[in-house]
Order: sequence, then C-alpha cells, then structure tokens
Amino acid sequence: MSFWTAIVVLALIWGITSVLRVRHHERLGFATDEDGNPIPAPDRERAAELQREVAELRERVRVLERIATDDTHGRRLSDQIDRLRDE
Repeated sequence: MSFWTAIVVLALIWGITSVLRVRHHERLGFATDEDGNPIPAPDRERAAELQREVAELRERVRVLERIATDDTHGRRLSDQIDRLRDE
C-alpha cells in the first residue's frame, strides 16, 4: 500500500467514524459544541413554551405601560370619586 493510499484510507475511516459518532449522539439526545464535546441537546418543546411565555409577558408589560402612561381618563375618574367622597 502506498503512502497516499494509506492517507486516503485513514481519512475515510476518520470521516465514517465522525458520522457514526454524530448519529449516536443524536440518538442519545446530545449535540456537540465547537470542540466536538457532547452537550445536552436543547429541549425544543421547552424553548417554544418559553418563547410563548415571553411573548405573553411582553404583551402584559405593554398593557401595564399603557395603563400607567395613558390612563388620564382613569385618573380624572379617580379624582372625581375622591371629590365626591370629600363632599
């Protein structure tokens, strides 16, 4: 076997091993970081649930901001009620 044939065979073995390792990690629920170390794969269902929760919380904050800044009518009504109590 020539030197270059050995290099090609080694490269093929390395490539096949890498593919098999990735498949094995995927079946076990692991991903790999930039160094090739296995890390737990992100839970997509949990991530989607958290995104929905964040969207709901943002909507609540918008409503609260609107109430806090644009509630001049409510303040006037509260002032009128206070004046009626004082009378």
